[in-house]
Amino acid sequence: MFVFLAAIPLVLMNTEQDPKDTALYKVPFIYVGGTLQKAYAGFSGMIRGTTRQYLDLIGLKNEMAEMRDENQLLKAKLMQYEEVVEENKRLGQLLNFKIRTKMKLLPAKVVGHDLSADHFTITINRGLKHGLKKLQAVISVDGVVGYIFEPQQHISQVLLLTDRSASVDAIVQRTRARGISVGRSVQSCRLRYLERSDDIKEGDKVVTSGLQGYFPKGFPIGEVETIKSTEYGISVEAFLKPSVNASKLEEVFIVLETGEADLKLQSQSEKEDAPKKETESGE
Repeated sequence: MFVFLAAIPLVLMNTEQDPKDTALYKVPFIYVGGTLQKAYAGFSGMIRGTTRQYLDLIGLKNEMAEMRDENQLLKAKLMQYEEVVEENKRLGQLLNFKIRTKMKLLPAKVVGHDLSADHFTITINRGLKHGLKKLQAVISVDGVVGYIFEPQQHISQVLLLTDRSASVDAIVQRTRARGISVGRSVQSCRLRYLERSDDIKEGDKVVTSGLQGYFPKGFPIGEVETIKSTEYGISVEAFLKPSVNASKLEEVFIVLETGEADLKLQSQSEKEDAPKKETESGE
């Protein structure tokens, strides 16, 4: 029986067939081969598709990384641009202030802050070399900053208005009530030695009196926030919010000569020039 089954393929192979017809014994092989071919083609296509997607994903990831880096760079440039705009705006205000005022001012940059519990000072990049002296007034566009406390050769320490050791002769702008502004905390001063009868209320502006000589008259010190009587009720004192936030200062001015000094110099020069003009007109 086994021999008979084994002989069937040999008989089929020797049977004459039309060349156009497919031999029966080849059908299974053709079917299996075609199936394998289709499976291979499908598998290879899937592999190619997966590989293409993977490569596309890597490319997309690289593009996203490049876009992220570019975005960070643009943000940094934008911040630099905004900083330049703010600096130009600030310097423009300083320049306009210096042009409009009659005071002789020396600009300086703030290079250090010391807002410890004991001392409220800043360090500026001007010193003895630039003609600075102790007790010279330091101001900003917004108001009083303090005064030169310790001048050195190239830098100086400025005692801030808010330091407990600092004191400035002051008046209430609305009523001309006079007192002494002394430091209290980083963001607070107090106006002392006011009389009980002085007219002062919350919101009043307090300015320099100009009596000390090194501060210009009428320059902003702060605004009254609260008022209270002293311990024995002999006088009153007011707590002030300073006009200048020292923690945000970047540039300041040192007052070399106040406006009044400039006016005096101008009037003296006019008096000296007057006889000359009269002599020339008499001739």
